[in-house]
Amino acid sequence: MTTKKLIIFTDSGDTIIDEGTQIYDERGIVQEAQFIPGAGEVLRQLHEEGFTIALVADGEWESFQNVYRKNGLGYCFDAWVVSEVVGRQKPEAVMFETAYEKLGLTGADKERIVMIGNNLKKDIAGANRQGLTSIWLDWSPRYFHTAEEPDWEPDYTVKTPAELLPLLHDLNAKLED
Repeated sequence: MTTKKLIIFTDSGDTIIDEGTQIYDERGIVQEAQFIPGAGEVLRQLHEEGFTIALVADGEWESFQNVYRKNGLGYCFDAWVVSEVVGRQKPEAVMFETAYEKLGLTGADKERIVMIGNNLKKDIAGANRQGLTSIWLDWSPRYFHTAEEPDWEPDYTVKTPAELLPLLHDLNAKLED
């Protein structure tokens, strides 16, 4: 399998995992949760096709470990960047910088990176401020649906995880040319 040129940073909640299905323990740690429709299959396929994937998500380390251990897809991530460990949340630059560091990337790689997320204020603004390609997964009714600031405008918008596949393949093909 050949490694793809395009590098994927992705959020988790309401991007891969349906936040509405999260089951918490008494400490507020997520014990389990379900995928949003099609997200598990898309994550697995992207990994199998050779895409480098980093989880860049706000929350508790233990919550993500629990969820991805139970759903069996933790192996799909080449790096895990979790706000509890980093000490800051998106859109802070350090969240993205930690992902670059963990993947051995430099500023020259930014043109090859996409950030997929559900939150305009955190995921999309964070990606845009870093000079990354931003992809808004407009699936959940839970967060902002209007770009209140110029840097909240995504480069691309998809409504379902399945719509990501042709977009990511197209973006990768442009890099390969």
